[in-house]
Amino acid sequence: MDNPPIVSSFPTTAPEINAIVQELQSGIQAVLGEQLVGLYLEGSLAAGGFDAASDIDFLAVMEEDITPDLFASLQVMHDRTKALDNPWAIQLEGMYSSRADLRRYDPAHAAFPNIERGVGERLKMVHYDETGVIHRWILCQHGVVLLGPPPQTLIDPVTPDDLRQAVRAILPGWAEGLLADPSYLQMHDYQCYVVLSVCRILYTVRHGEVVPKVTSANWAKKSLPERWKPLIERAWIGRMASKGQAPLEDIQSTLDFLRYALEQPDQGK
Repeated sequence: MDNPPIVSSFPTTAPEINAIVQELQSGIQAVLGEQLVGLYLEGSLAAGGFDAASDIDFLAVMEEDITPDLFASLQVMHDRTKALDNPWAIQLEGMYSSRADLRRYDPAHAAFPNIERGVGERLKMVHYDETGVIHRWILCQHGVVLLGPPPQTLIDPVTPDDLRQAVRAILPGWAEGLLADPSYLQMHDYQCYVVLSVCRILYTVRHGEVVPKVTSANWAKKSLPERWKPLIERAWIGRMASKGQAPLEDIQSTLDFLRYALEQPDQGK
């Protein structure tokens, strides 16, 4: 359960990770030029808990909203980067935001260019829900500056209650969607992701902060009813070797875990 992270800051001790981040930075600078305000790492690479199952999360901030020409050029750059002979080339996951839109979460201005990890993933426009609040908190608390000003100068403060409100808003729709259509849980990697994400959500509601998966999973094993401990332990192991179909027992247990989370005080309020 307590597998140590392999890296938790940048530059890292892993040359291949350093190389792909440097390739990303060079590519973004070449495309955006003077439009680029700053480039930051977030997620587990910045906050800790990064391991072989993690992705490399980044945020690029631009002076203005992206234009169709810049979007197309970034698309070409990301396609080229994913094709590199580096195992981390397909593990980049990030977004592009204008300086104005990054300042605070606004559901009316929450569509951003996004690239996700995985073979075949391409740059696309994504509408962010309250997860944007969580990204801003992580960036301000743990963001690694590759270039540009400190992220705290670009983002209004995010309070613990802001975080609690965000996860309370996210959980019901996400959980109820999976309960209505559990087919997504047949993928073992996603089933493990759901279990560990529920642990993080419950931790954030209780403590008003976001912590690495390993921290929230260990907390959940100790603080939640004993019945969930085996499911959480299997999810942690499964995330490291989770290709294929999830066990039927774990699919049902994950659905029960989602129901449990929805029944907790303050959820959905």
